[in-house]
Amino acid sequence: MSISFDKALGIHESALHFRSERAGVLANNLANIDTPNFKAKDLDFKQALNQKMNANNAQGFDLQTTQSRHIDGSGFAMNEGDVLYRTPQQPSIDGNTVEDQIEHAEFMKNSLAFQASFQFLNSKFTGLRSAIRGE
Repeated sequence: MSISFDKALGIHESALHFRSERAGVLANNLANIDTPNFKAKDLDFKQALNQKMNANNAQGFDLQTTQSRHIDGSGFAMNEGDVLYRTPQQPSIDGNTVEDQIEHAEFMKNSLAFQASFQFLNSKFTGLRSAIRGE
């Protein structure tokens, strides 16, 4: 009897991947805080989760592979349409929309959510290990 990790881990693996992608986007915003005309970007977790859940229900789309070494197209891929531009509360004169305090706050919230997703995933693996050992 084989174990389906997709069913065993649930959405936590995808959530962890999404949180790491969002950390990269937020870090890019912070790195470009003094770049003229740079537009702050963000990712919407709720939208990405809905897309992932709908893809699981609809089984996504089928890709035809012509070789055994081709990689399947399933997974949690970030599209350009998923990246959103942040509306600034107080725009700067040079056109930059990155706001230092907001970016730091969002980065911290994302870090906490990443840690929570990691702990959920860790508890799933702990449960699987206990089940395999028969404890």
